[in-house]
Amino acid sequence: MQILFWLSLFLIFYTFFGYGILLFFIVKLRIMLKGKRPLPDNGGNWPTLTLIVSAYNEELCIEEKITNSLSLEYPKENIKYLFITDGSNDSTPDIIKKYPIIKLMHQPERRGKIAAIERAMKEVDTEIVIFTDANTLLNNKALVNIARHYHDSKVGAVSGEKRVSIEEVADATAGEGFYWKYESKLKTWDSELYSVVGAAGELFSVRTSLFENVAPDTVLDDFMISMLIAQKGYRIIYEASAYATETGSENIGEELKRKIRIAAGGIQSILRLKQAINPFHNFVLAFQYISHRVLRWTITPFLMVLALILNAFLAFNPGGIIYLGLFICQVGFYTLSLLGWILEKRQVRIKALFIPYYFCMMNYAVAAGIRRYFLKQQSAVWEKSKRK
Repeated sequence: MQILFWLSLFLIFYTFFGYGILLFFIVKLRIMLKGKRPLPDNGGNWPTLTLIVSAYNEELCIEEKITNSLSLEYPKENIKYLFITDGSNDSTPDIIKKYPIIKLMHQPERRGKIAAIERAMKEVDTEIVIFTDANTLLNNKALVNIARHYHDSKVGAVSGEKRVSIEEVADATAGEGFYWKYESKLKTWDSELYSVVGAAGELFSVRTSLFENVAPDTVLDDFMISMLIAQKGYRIIYEASAYATETGSENIGEELKRKIRIAAGGIQSILRLKQAINPFHNFVLAFQYISHRVLRWTITPFLMVLALILNAFLAFNPGGIIYLGLFICQVGFYTLSLLGWILEKRQVRIKALFIPYYFCMMNYAVAAGIRRYFLKQQSAVWEKSKRK
């Protein structure tokens, strides 16, 4: 029982903190031995690229997205704009039509984002394709900062940073912002060591020649598209100076819905990306993938429950003073999380409780997502989350 408890506790700690600590020191050691990875110098030879925006009923924000997209710094002769609005039944297509520089693809039938992307990719004739969401705004140098990496032939994809704007008076969804800041740091170190394990759909790019269609029922299309490229032996770079900003989820319920979908897609990806998890195929990629993604999306939430139960038994055995202390800490943490949930329901906002509440919600979402996937209750059709 003691061995199982300590093993559970170790894996929980490693998943959320230990990997980050280990990664930090490995990267430091690598820099000492080989130096920091230099930024590629393209000598002013910018690759041709297509900016693709998938928009479904985004009439409230599409004008701002268009203005933002057209103002981004990049050689105008090397960039094309393609917006796809399949299934939209509001004024989104009509707004886009006002801009002749943008190629609009629209059909009344809604077949999902994957089908839309595959349809759009048939029209792409540039070296690079950049995907970005309609409800995000990119920084002015985002395209330049992404494109420069493709001078390195070993780079197959480049992921930008997702930033969540949090209001001064925020609710428990502020945990989303804290989470992405931590994720950004981990991704920076992942990229410095070898490769990021997957890209976020808010802003990512791929070499057009390496793009591979994914199965129609794929839940996390952005993750799968990028990881299929990583499996081929190409690096996915994380470029924090290219970022997409969006507002936080409207409420914790919307954030939970989004997290459950991600978790369902995560377990689906693990079952399909067999080479990525194989250390004999690519040891470093497998190490990063298992440490950063697989543990989070599979056993860790269940180990949290197991560790609490085992700790309760061990705490009240003779000589169990250490276990009693750990049990008190665990109970205290979950009590803070529960208190955060209660106060959130009553719209009482205490920022100190956001993190434990969000952390527990995130792990609950993994268990719920796994259940939803195996019960075949998760649709691949993207459901738009309500944002602030």
